[in-house]
Amino acid sequence: MRRSMRSLLVAAATASLVLPLCGVTAASAAPPGFSNADKSALRNQAPIDLAIGSAVWGKQQLVGYDPADPTEYQQVLGAQFSSLTPENDMKWDALRPAPDVYDFASADALVAYAQANHQQVRGHTLLWHSQNPAWVTEASTTWTCDEARTVLEDHIRTVVGHFKGQIYEWDVANEIFQDTWDNGGVRLRTEANPFLKACSDDPVGLLVDAFRWAHEADPDAVLFLNDYNAEGVNEKTDAYYALAQEMLVAGAPLGGFGAQGHLSLQYGFDTSMQENFERFAALGLQVAVTEADVRIPLLAGETGPTPEQVATQAERYDGMLQACLNVKACSSFTVWGFPDANSWVPDVFPGEGWATILEDDYSPKPAFDVMLRSLRDATPGTSPRKG
Repeated sequence: MRRSMRSLLVAAATASLVLPLCGVTAASAAPPGFSNADKSALRNQAPIDLAIGSAVWGKQQLVGYDPADPTEYQQVLGAQFSSLTPENDMKWDALRPAPDVYDFASADALVAYAQANHQQVRGHTLLWHSQNPAWVTEASTTWTCDEARTVLEDHIRTVVGHFKGQIYEWDVANEIFQDTWDNGGVRLRTEANPFLKACSDDPVGLLVDAFRWAHEADPDAVLFLNDYNAEGVNEKTDAYYALAQEMLVAGAPLGGFGAQGHLSLQYGFDTSMQENFERFAALGLQVAVTEADVRIPLLAGETGPTPEQVATQAERYDGMLQACLNVKACSSFTVWGFPDANSWVPDVFPGEGWATILEDDYSPKPAFDVMLRSLRDATPGTSPRKG
């Protein structure tokens, strides 16, 4: 029978509410605000130089949060994780309903919850080709580069400035490279991304300025490039490596590289992930696993995965975590939400599911247990990781 975490989670989450807020970065953070006596909490077993995070949708899950009467989901979120990433609340379509309107309500609710539960926040995302509001899609068809730059600069300075001092890492540029299977192969998305398209004569110059604008708005936030299919050494990460070098030479305040970690058991696991992280770290960058989940193909009529699939899923989660733990520059490891009822996977990948580390009743899957052991082995609580 699966063990339940509920009583431990409630006790840990409640205890956290009376402790002072640590407004510091992951690399220099004070110990989490939970007692290390709770050995079932990921955040308690992680080395102090590694933030353990989850994605969350503030609009659906945190608006109206009452510390005196949290939902069970909110209790688990606060007890298990030291970092939060807004799954949708800081994307353009959530923040910019109109050109001259900024709506920070749900993003502010997320940040307030994080502060109440002694958690840091990863900002996500400032420049992306997807989830843009209709006005961007329509206006961008006639933008000049100067017009695109003006809109983007206003957005970055306004958003990053609004959250100044409350975000420890920002995904500034998200998914800016095409894939090998896309028309034209691996190259900057100068067709799909409206800002890169308008400035296609010098897209790298726009990226350098985007990072500069974000840094000027909040000098303490570490600024990341972020993408999927970016775990191991491959054609796409080679392109990112070359771009990172070019941006650094140009003086961009680039601080990190994020591999999303959206995996599927339909494909193999790239064992060069640590090697990939090491080469970006050698450039002086932080690295991170930013959106980890491992989806499982489920046959029609099946009620769940096979034991073999469950074991492989746990191995994949742990493989990503080990790559992060083995590279000291890896500052955060984030799972893309929980439980399965909140996962984006079934909507986007029909026939696949069971991708998160917690069951719908919040009991731990084997992937959770394996991660917990690996974090503990890396040295728990107040210590930096070994090695």
